[in-house]
Amino acid sequence: MKITYKTITKIILAILFIACLFKMAYGYFQLVRFLGMVSFVWFAYIDGEKKDKTLFIIWVLSALLINPFIKIALGRTIWNIVDVTWAILLLSTILVDKKITDNQNRS
Repeated sequence: MKITYKTITKIILAILFIACLFKMAYGYFQLVRFLGMVSFVWFAYIDGEKKDKTLFIIWVLSALLINPFIKIALGRTIWNIVDVTWAILLLSTILVDKKITDNQNRS
C-alpha cells in the first residue's frame, strides 16, 4: 500500500484524539480542534468526488462539530466517546481505502 498524506494525517489525528482522553492543557484541545476541523474539511473535499457520499457527509458533520470557532459543549464524557469514535473511524477508513486500492490493482 502506498502511504499517502491522507493516510499519515488520519494516523496522526487518531493519535491526537486518543491523547484527548488524558488530562491535557486547554491549548492542546484547541490545537486538536483546529487541526481536526482542517483535516475533516480536506477529507470531505477528497471524498466529495466519490460516488458514495457517506464519508463526505461524515467528514462535513465532524468538521462542524469540532470547529474551534463555535464551540459545542458536550461534556467531557461525551467528548471522550466522540474522540474514540473518530479515532476508530479514521483508522478503519485507512483499511477500507487499502482494500479498495488492492482490489483496483488486481483488476
